[in-house]
Amino acid sequence: MSEDNKWSVIKFVQNLLADEEDKSAQAISEKIDVALMLKPAWALGLNRTEVSEELIRRFSEWVGDEASLVNSEGHIEWLTPEHKKSWRYWQRYREWQEQKLSWSAVESVDRTTDHILGMLEDPKREGAWDRRGMVVGHVQSGKTGSYTGLICKSADAGYKIIIVLAGLHNNLRSQTQMRLDEGFLGFETRPDQSKGLKLIGVGEIDRSADLRPQFGTNRTETGDFTAKFAKSFGVTPEERPWLFVVKKNKTVLTRLLTWIQKHVAQSIDPETGRPLVKHLPLLIIDDEADHASVDTGEKVVDENGNPDLEHEPKTINSLIRKILHSFTKKAYVGYTATPFANIYIHSHGETIKEGPDLFPAAFITNLSAPSSYIGPSKVFGLAGENGRIGSLDLVRTVNDHCSEDGKSGWMPVKHKTSHVPTSNNASNLPDSLVEAVHAFVLACAIRKLRGQGDQHSSMLIHVTRFNLVQAHVHQQVQSYISHLKQRIQRQQDYQSAISKLSDLFHTDFINTTNSVSNLVDGQDHENISWLSIEECLPDLLDEIKVKMINGTAGDILDYSDSVTGIKVIAIGGDKLARGLTLEGLCVSYFLRASKMYDTLMQMGRWFGYRPGYLDLCRLYTTEDLVEWFEHIADAAEELRSEFDFMTASGETPFRYGLKVRSHPVLMVTSPLKMRTAKTLYLSFSGDVTETITFFRNKRALQENYSAFHDLVAALGSAQHIPAQPRPEGRKDTWKGAQWSDVDAHHVINFLRNYKSHPDSTKVQSHLLADFVEEMQRSGELTSWTVAVVGGSAGCAQDVGGVSVDRMKRSCKSFLNDRYSIGRLLSPQDEGMDLDENSWRAALNETQSIWKPDPTRAQGRVMPQVPNGPAIRRIKGLGAPGIAARPDKGLLIISLLDPQAAQEKLSSESDLLFESGTPPIVAFAISFPSSNSGKTVPYLVTDTYWEQRYGASE
Repeated sequence: MSEDNKWSVIKFVQNLLADEEDKSAQAISEKIDVALMLKPAWALGLNRTEVSEELIRRFSEWVGDEASLVNSEGHIEWLTPEHKKSWRYWQRYREWQEQKLSWSAVESVDRTTDHILGMLEDPKREGAWDRRGMVVGHVQSGKTGSYTGLICKSADAGYKIIIVLAGLHNNLRSQTQMRLDEGFLGFETRPDQSKGLKLIGVGEIDRSADLRPQFGTNRTETGDFTAKFAKSFGVTPEERPWLFVVKKNKTVLTRLLTWIQKHVAQSIDPETGRPLVKHLPLLIIDDEADHASVDTGEKVVDENGNPDLEHEPKTINSLIRKILHSFTKKAYVGYTATPFANIYIHSHGETIKEGPDLFPAAFITNLSAPSSYIGPSKVFGLAGENGRIGSLDLVRTVNDHCSEDGKSGWMPVKHKTSHVPTSNNASNLPDSLVEAVHAFVLACAIRKLRGQGDQHSSMLIHVTRFNLVQAHVHQQVQSYISHLKQRIQRQQDYQSAISKLSDLFHTDFINTTNSVSNLVDGQDHENISWLSIEECLPDLLDEIKVKMINGTAGDILDYSDSVTGIKVIAIGGDKLARGLTLEGLCVSYFLRASKMYDTLMQMGRWFGYRPGYLDLCRLYTTEDLVEWFEHIADAAEELRSEFDFMTASGETPFRYGLKVRSHPVLMVTSPLKMRTAKTLYLSFSGDVTETITFFRNKRALQENYSAFHDLVAALGSAQHIPAQPRPEGRKDTWKGAQWSDVDAHHVINFLRNYKSHPDSTKVQSHLLADFVEEMQRSGELTSWTVAVVGGSAGCAQDVGGVSVDRMKRSCKSFLNDRYSIGRLLSPQDEGMDLDENSWRAALNETQSIWKPDPTRAQGRVMPQVPNGPAIRRIKGLGAPGIAARPDKGLLIISLLDPQAAQEKLSSESDLLFESGTPPIVAFAISFPSSNSGKTVPYLVTDTYWEQRYGASE
């Protein structure tokens, strides 16, 4: 009852303060007094401090606006406020959400779902219509809440059959069904309803029987669409809509298609003879739309770009399209956090049996997330000159799971299904995993002492994709938890067990709590004593369960059945990698080796919302994977910036598709998903490339230094880099040497002679040389500014007659075969060749498309200097009064000092470079934007891709 009272007071006070400016702690306290005066019964068992903290957190939260690329061809605008007046499904969903979310978050869901629904068609519109779009959210950011809101509104508007495609596994489908039971249906979908209807979620807000949709699937693990169920009912054009939550599975989708054709369709297509549903509008929501839905077959179109009508798509893609093709009134909306595979769907792909492919031709919408969302840029920060900027101290690196060469140990990088994990420790677990388990125990204890004991807490262990190996890990972790419980509860070897937990609390948790509270709003916490933690450990350890979540295990994660809050350590592989939400995820131990952008992002279950316990969260993973996630955080920022510019320019999904398909970021996405297993066609126009990963081998570095020396010799005498005037009398200044109007062949020769490190994914020098050469043929990138920018390492050398200091860049992490830094460029460097008018135009463009977005680097502060994309657009495409110069390229070189690189390494024995190593030649190229559409082929085989990046799933 006290928990119900808590949320009742929160909702009441939130409504009272919604339109008032003063939302201070004092104002909140006064309104709590009002609530308790009007409803004295709410005071029973109420923790007033918790209520106040939750309201302060909610009122400090804000959400950015969504942005969309739209194609309105054939679309009729229809959604007006008049339509929404009698919407009951949405109204009860909104009221239910208000109990859990801040006012700003609920308003954002309302606004974005209106926007998305408005880009679909009015379900009451006569004739045939087809709208296909995609919504891009963030991993674990609340996409389910968004599409639940869209489903409610679409049902209110008149969509009659709603199909949700929910992953590949039963547990994810079941979890999605449970959420829709709460958010849309309003009752538990059980196979046997003879015991009566159990109302839940929105059903408890409005209990009207006429507001209960029909359902064709249920919440049990075996509740997918079955043959038995299919035979037992038909569909009539009644008022209430039908909901189907199904797996992306050949048998299930075939069964659903057959049922639609035999029991729902009332017409026949005269041309093809296929059954047609003309009287019921269809909405398909495709959750994780980049997974399994995309046709990865080749030759979708012929050499002239016309669709191959006889092409045979992959099975799941074919069945989804056939279901759509069975309706004359239909809408398809794919939801994903990693849209690359969907962008690669050919926009002209079409077959006779399946109809058009799933390319989001109508719209692509980028969702923002609330400021409370913890995404890649907050966990890993963004690249800066001197390391990562804005990262939270939550990541702990793991290196004791295998040998140095990765071939042996507890969990080698590559291992077989027969592998048995073994360790020299008595627990048979590596020390890092023991520490991670201890961190989870402490997180659960501290949450309990903060009043969050009745909320779920989870730990993820994801170290192998093999079920048999997972079983060994499960047994080892279960054994360790049992042993720990015995030692603490029975006081056997008590001091040894408790001292490790105490040490971790004092050396790690106290400092991290303080650092997170300084960086993140709403994360202030009262100090908790070690004694109070120690007192609650015996009871707490009884609550912790260890479960194996995979296709062979009988364990399931049903959080809805627990009143007290589940404490679970979940061990698994692919089933934990995609879609499945681990409620209250505190600690992750993650060793999976895939390095592909979309696969890694989807495996990032630790992203999401951590109200009141962010400081207790930990990610234990390898240095290698940390580096890849950092790369991903930077790439995501880049692609969203490109999306912003294209939105501001009124571009369509088709144009964005062309841009993204040629983006070098996609060099880390599986070619198979790109429908081109051998060749990527890349463009660097409008992009910046920077070398941040280098060889440590002296000979390789000497060869690159020779390439630099040859370039300087060919260019001759240099001038000092001139200062550039800026508004308000400012100047941007650089130390170093510069050459202007350099012929492209000098740059091409330098790039051909320079050898990139294999792990320098985005900067392969031979590929850049090919691109410059290709652009030169069409009259672009013919004239270059080449600059050698100096630093502060205190070791000067002559460059074309100008004395240039070497640059100081610390090694980001100690890895055996390479030296890695943060960023090479400062934000202002790309404007080195911009005069004042061009700089101002770039700033105007930067500011004109800017909008507050908590998931982005700029946050709520409007930028006061132009960003890189704007600089490159102004250079290449021009602006009013500014001539376009797509012929002008900018090459910036720096000489990194090998001794300075050593400074921040923890051990003197970790020598990066042998004596006599020359300066490390680093370079960046700022490519102006171009409308030429020129690309260069990048050839690669699937085998090579797997060896380098790991499996795609």
